[in-house]
Amino acid sequence: MAPTVDELRNEIRVAVDRYERVESTAFTKEALAAICEAVGYEIDTDRLPPKGEMRGGIRREIGETETVERTDRAFRKAELEGIAAALDAE
Repeated sequence: MAPTVDELRNEIRVAVDRYERVESTAFTKEALAAICEAVGYEIDTDRLPPKGEMRGGIRREIGETETVERTDRAFRKAELEGIAAALDAE
């Protein structure tokens, strides 16, 4: 059985040394910053960029897009699978 979106988010959180969540929630800015670091997208950690910018950078780093496209939507399941795969390859 394929993992759910919640399971994928928690798998990613654990892979970047964040804590699992019982309830279904999107990533916090801090979790996105940790994912950025893990996939190689450089950000200013003194002042975190907007969530949409970090999501765009992560999408570019995992090969979903060629540019950093700022977006306010959460990651789709296929993107979460791509992030999890990229983190497993690290």
